Amino acid sequence: MIKIQHKKKPYFISIKDAPKFMQMDGLETTILIGLHGEKMTMALNATLPGYTVPIHSHKHEQIGMVYAGEAKLRIGDEERIVKKGDFFRIPSNTPHGDTCISNEPFIMLDIFYPLRKDFIKKLKKFIST
Repeated sequence: MIKIQHKKKPYFISIKDAPKFMQMDGLETTILIGLHGEKMTMALNATLPGYTVPIHSHKHEQIGMVYAGEAKLRIGDEERIVKKGDFFRIPSNTPHGDTCISNEPFIMLDIFYPLRKDFIKKLKKFIST
């Protein structure tokens, strides 16, 4: 079981030790920063092959980079095919979503401001079930 502990903030982040949870079918989130009093959240969001993250929006500003895979990424009224190394920004309250089109997971390295408190609540619920 993964425990969320308030301790000294690590300067170096271990993906293998970071907590993961399923936000919905086909979307796995790994929280890298945002559990120890930080003011922003950094996460890996992986859309699995054949899955779509429905169009949604949130108050958080979001910037990121495609870490792996390929997807159709819609932000506002624009849609593009994105792949490893591509960068993007999603302003606050802008509708966005993606569909994985590769045989490997589409993984985005996302940074959110302010802190994604909803991720922390979902993670705690996921751990306790």
